Amino acid sequence: MRSVALAFVLVLASVGASAHQAPLIPATPPALIPSPRSAVFAESGGFVVTSRTPIVVPGGADEAVRVGEVLSALIGPGVGVGHPDSLDVQPLVETGPPRDGAIVLALTDRADVQAPEAYALTVEPAGVRIEAGTAAGLFYGVQTLRQLLPPEVEYSAARIGPLDVPAVVILDAPRYPWRGAMLDVARHFFGVAAIEQYLDHMALYKLNRLHLHLSDDQGWRVEIPGWPRLTTVGAQNEVGGGPGGYLSTADYEHLVRYAADRFITVVPEIDMPGHIHAALVAHPDLSCDGEPREPYTGIRVGFSALCVEQEATYAFLDDVIGALAARTPGAWFHIGGDEVQTLSHEQYATFVQRAEALVAAHGKRLVGWDEIAGVPLQPGATLQLWRPFWDDLTHPDSARRARAHAHADAVVGAVEGGAHLILSPADRIYLDMKVDSTTALGLAWAGYNGVRDAYDWGETPWLDALPDGAIIGIEAPLWTETIATVADLEAMAFPRLVGVAERGWSSRETLDWDDYRVRLARQAPRWHILGLNYTRVPEVWNAD
Repeated sequence: MRSVALAFVLVLASVGASAHQAPLIPATPPALIPSPRSAVFAESGGFVVTSRTPIVVPGGADEAVRVGEVLSALIGPGVGVGHPDSLDVQPLVETGPPRDGAIVLALTDRADVQAPEAYALTVEPAGVRIEAGTAAGLFYGVQTLRQLLPPEVEYSAARIGPLDVPAVVILDAPRYPWRGAMLDVARHFFGVAAIEQYLDHMALYKLNRLHLHLSDDQGWRVEIPGWPRLTTVGAQNEVGGGPGGYLSTADYEHLVRYAADRFITVVPEIDMPGHIHAALVAHPDLSCDGEPREPYTGIRVGFSALCVEQEATYAFLDDVIGALAARTPGAWFHIGGDEVQTLSHEQYATFVQRAEALVAAHGKRLVGWDEIAGVPLQPGATLQLWRPFWDDLTHPDSARRARAHAHADAVVGAVEGGAHLILSPADRIYLDMKVDSTTALGLAWAGYNGVRDAYDWGETPWLDALPDGAIIGIEAPLWTETIATVADLEAMAFPRLVGVAERGWSSRETLDWDDYRVRLARQAPRWHILGLNYTRVPEVWNAD
């Protein structure tokens, strides 16, 4: 995050805010996404943010001041910071007691905001107050304030003028602690700038996990000290034969910090023991036959695997896991574990258990795709459910029904052993699935995932029967077999990712497609200013 100068601006009288004393109260409440737990809008009143509005952080805790700097950077251009007709003269972010006419960001011990990431936001004529038990809660309160402000606040160039905020009292907290997006940078490589932009858009909608898929058959995308051929050889291709690329150690560390500034935790994934061809091109000795391999630029899966019976494989994994764990403060390491078609169950199970031990040895908790449910795991492991087997539990085809029940039994067994679950059903929230038959990008093996499909899917009786707390979150994967540019990425992710964000944050009882569709449509002016290449679909923007 760029450094924010702690300065506020006095606008010259000829363009000052004095002529605009009362905020305009919108005819309809602002279109907040995710929908907060409680929001009571007043019929009159509100607050006007101007160049004379300080941001006050009582107590001056460093993490709260940093949130204040985020807010300062957001609203500064909208009220004239940097405008040639303005004069920087005194601090915009202050530490001191709350006062009228300010935006106050307060860490507090009030009981109703002590849940992780909870916050309270009050807007009244005397000012704005955001209270939370944690800096994360303050940050999410700032994102709500951001959506209460007019879309023009998103302009990066300085604009002279006050910003109206309607009077409201909001009390809010998330449904799930894990609200994620997965970005595949292996099939097609996306570098630092693209990932930063994705993180920025995630933060606006209170997503808090970025799962980076850093390796696959087509490319290895992160530097590992001591293993230079992973990047000098294994990173030099991608789907279709493009040049590939990789994140240097400095790049990766920068992205972890950039995400943390937005209260997003990076979860690195090195897919293993399958989806590993790029590493085998670089190091054939990690395969059982040791034979040289040519780079792979197609999209077939299931053909590659590490040699799980040789100790050199685990020495390699120890180095890889250790290098990434040391650079990733978050608690999790994702080992993939999906679509392994060349190993026996016994080989696969032995590998997963040894990988889990290495992850634990480096101070992290294991995450894997749902195939790992068939392996006895340590308590605290997390399964990412990508195959929507629960839809087949009552399927008329007996073989399909039997497979679904076997899978369900394995997941339940893992949960009973202390595992947690993340929901990522491919037929609902895989963002690389086509929106409909007219979508040029994407695949359709899981069906079409429309904007409503990504938002309005019921949690089945099987999911409802799981113990309380078993499901810790939701995550929308974006695989990039057909996605080669940032414009492609945004067109496939948006607006569907926004619906996933609401499902992860808002209480189940408040989820309502008809209401959400209206709020979603009203995001468009903000997205235009942000330059977001979203897909306009008739089911939302039906007036087009």
